[in-house]
Amino acid sequence: MALGTRPFPFTVVAHVLGIGAAIMVLVWCINFRGGLAWESTNKSLIFNIHPVLMLIGFIILGGEAIISYKALPLKKEVKKVIHLVLHAVALILGIVGIYTAFKFHNESSIANLYSLHSWLGIGVIVLYALQWIYGFLVFFFPGAPAGLRSDSLPWHVFFGAFVYVLALATSLLGFLEKLTFLETSGITKYGMEAFLVNFTAIVTLLFGAFVMLSVLSQAPPEDDFSYSTI
Repeated sequence: MALGTRPFPFTVVAHVLGIGAAIMVLVWCINFRGGLAWESTNKSLIFNIHPVLMLIGFIILGGEAIISYKALPLKKEVKKVIHLVLHAVALILGIVGIYTAFKFHNESSIANLYSLHSWLGIGVIVLYALQWIYGFLVFFFPGAPAGLRSDSLPWHVFFGAFVYVLALATSLLGFLEKLTFLETSGITKYGMEAFLVNFTAIVTLLFGAFVMLSVLSQAPPEDDFSYSTI
């Protein structure tokens, strides 16, 4: 299914929302949570790397990777490389982001993998990696026969969209979980920090929605059968 409009207006809104979400999560983690650190006696600074990398590195950069193939006015092969590289960087940053959550838990003597957010997070990163590997082998190098590429394409697009929506849902659960912990620890439920976290989650959701709208938009005629979300 394709919407009867070009992706350009959706991608412009997505870019603006992505920049907004990135600024908001940085303000939250640096201004309200004290900053970022790989090593620190204040273990919360280690955890702060997690939401920054998962939102900016995984959700936003992953979304940009998705819309890049659909919207950039470039040759298909060039768009494919950009698409592939952006997804690879998003995957690497996502893995590092998950590692920082484990690092924080281990150094703070907190149990790992006890919440729905953590379960889904592991599932998402594994599915994302499998999707990238399959896309690389089938659509990039060494490349599958034309018949297999044609048969794989709709499933590849569907699975890529599914994994991305699941990643969005997981990120929203993460915002909810962290804010609940913070409110239990004493931050004001109607204070500036609580509002900032909630609005960051809303902007993230809207960003994902416009990424999906760009996927559903009408591609240029020469790209009707070439779109693939790696």
